[in-house]
Amino acid sequence: MKTPSGFIFCSILFFTALSCKKAEKTFIDPLLTHMDTLVNPADDFFMYANGNWFAQNPIPSSERSNGIFRTIQDTINAQVRNICERSATESSTKGSNKQKIGDFYASGMDSVAIDKLGISPIMSDLDKIEGIKSTKELLSTVAYLHTIGASPGFSFYVTQDDKNSSKYSLNFNQGGLGLGQRDYYFNTDPQTLKVRTEYVQHLKKMFELSGEDTTLAAKKSDVVMKFETDLAKFSRKLEALRDPVKNYNKMSVGQFNKLTPNMDWAATLIDLGVKNADTVIVGQPEFFGQLNAMLKSYPIEDWKTYLKWDLVNTFAAYLSSDVENQNFAFYSTVLYGIKTQKPRWKRVVQQTNGSLGELIGQVYIDEYLPKGSKEKLLEIGNNIRDVYANHIKVLDWMSDSTKAKALDKLSKVVMKVGYPDTWKDMSSVTIERGIYCKNVMEVNKWDYNQMISKFGKPVDRNEWFMYPQTYNAYYNPSNNEICVPACNIIVPGFEGRMPDDAVLYGIIGGSTFGHEITHGFDDQGSQYDDQGNLQNWWTQEDLTKFKAKTTRIVQQFNKYKVVDELYVNGDATQGENIADLGGLVMGYEAFKKTDQFKNNEIISGLTPNQRYFLGYGYAWMVNTNKEALANQVMTDVHSPAKFRINGPLSNIPEFYETFGVKSTNKMFLPENERVVIW
Repeated sequence: MKTPSGFIFCSILFFTALSCKKAEKTFIDPLLTHMDTLVNPADDFFMYANGNWFAQNPIPSSERSNGIFRTIQDTINAQVRNICERSATESSTKGSNKQKIGDFYASGMDSVAIDKLGISPIMSDLDKIEGIKSTKELLSTVAYLHTIGASPGFSFYVTQDDKNSSKYSLNFNQGGLGLGQRDYYFNTDPQTLKVRTEYVQHLKKMFELSGEDTTLAAKKSDVVMKFETDLAKFSRKLEALRDPVKNYNKMSVGQFNKLTPNMDWAATLIDLGVKNADTVIVGQPEFFGQLNAMLKSYPIEDWKTYLKWDLVNTFAAYLSSDVENQNFAFYSTVLYGIKTQKPRWKRVVQQTNGSLGELIGQVYIDEYLPKGSKEKLLEIGNNIRDVYANHIKVLDWMSDSTKAKALDKLSKVVMKVGYPDTWKDMSSVTIERGIYCKNVMEVNKWDYNQMISKFGKPVDRNEWFMYPQTYNAYYNPSNNEICVPACNIIVPGFEGRMPDDAVLYGIIGGSTFGHEITHGFDDQGSQYDDQGNLQNWWTQEDLTKFKAKTTRIVQQFNKYKVVDELYVNGDATQGENIADLGGLVMGYEAFKKTDQFKNNEIISGLTPNQRYFLGYGYAWMVNTNKEALANQVMTDVHSPAKFRINGPLSNIPEFYETFGVKSTNKMFLPENERVVIW
């Protein structure tokens, strides 16, 4: 997902269905049917809760994983497909939402026309790159490519200033790597070595598909690999990017020019569409120092080769089938182990929703959002916040002065639930039933211009960064807010009935609201105050105690082996691991206040505690293939699903009591090693 801020924390969410009570009907309880009772829950709760479902639902060849994520996404895709196909067949007024949705979708489905065009949709931009003759023209072209959706050399975005959340800032960060993360260029484990070898071959094939002969394509692939490796040498590791203070370096444009004397940032900012800029925030100054040096150490011809690759790579999925298939062969098969392409309609639905989700969302909430969903989500969210406050009040490691500030911040957490009150204006976007790639590029330009237009204006704290049909959620520290989109209202297997509170609080309460609120108090979010400013509000003693606790969760997760010799990166994933633990605890505490828990109600032979923990296990029911797990360890700040279940549960005394965890069991942790934070 592309977000406007590097410090928006996301976590995958799950859903609950609301409906009126109907006539008596026999329902199959998914908590029972998913269980593999041959597995000891005290050894591997992940497989105990979900193993039977995994056995009956193997990972499709077109997917990297299978589980609750894909099950729900299939439901959403079918709904969005319905919207797209209806819009494509109806006669709609030019410029209307339906016309744009329908024509965008139709252009993507016309594979015959797309194949005839080959790479011609980007040929004028390739020619633009080929025509570069000077460093000035090079930098101007780099800026232009950013405006159409490419991202050569670095990352650039406009978002709230971390230290002054009432203003927008210009942010420059490391980027420009075709493999995404720097470790892919240096790690020596077998899987990473294989990826690097395959990447060079992929580069060669893509240059050939762009019109180069075999010999020149091979030379250019070597140039790109060397170029990106040199960029990667000065790129920070995934875990180092988690420190908001060290990645915040505000300087004047003049100071930025002094840091990079070969780069005229005053001119480049104008080419980026920014006027009257006086300061910028540079995330990683050493990276831009290297970029500056490479303007001299690499000839312009090599820069042109790199820029052409970045352009083709950006739009490969929207070009002819030979280019798209080669793009799939590397980025899906090699990196994620996916063997076959999704059906074309799924790919185009996904892109239509990604590009025009703001328009699709307006139809979605009218046709597919159950009534009362906003109210139910807010009810659960507020219950979670209440128990969170109670927990903070009785913490034995935090002083009263810090508690008061923590409670103040908690009380001011804004809950954006369901869908925005005001939709973004996409009236200026022109979509035609013609060239698919051109339509994608047009939306990219609108998206970029919409971002740039914020600079110099008051911050819009009502803005949403997700669509109501997005299967996700986030915490934004600059606004001290959580966002839970509308589609987080479905739980597969509970269609036609209200899930019991154990399931509601295991999924919506724990892994959604509890998780996202905890992001405001994890290793990163805890550094922002109640107004969203990067500012310490802790006493030094409390901060030392807090860091000692977060260090323990890093140590716990570092021990989890994922695949081959790859382990969870405890440093990089600590924010999500802290949020998972906090969410699980708060969800349980809120569940204890329900009648189901108080009355010890038995459902399907399961006690309230059993159902709560199984509900939490259902929230992360995801089976992932080996290649995708290896990629996740390298690039993702979320732990694999297995450890998002087994990790937090290993710290919960009530889990030990409910499932009889003993010192001989694999999930057992000695009491002095169990992590308790919030």
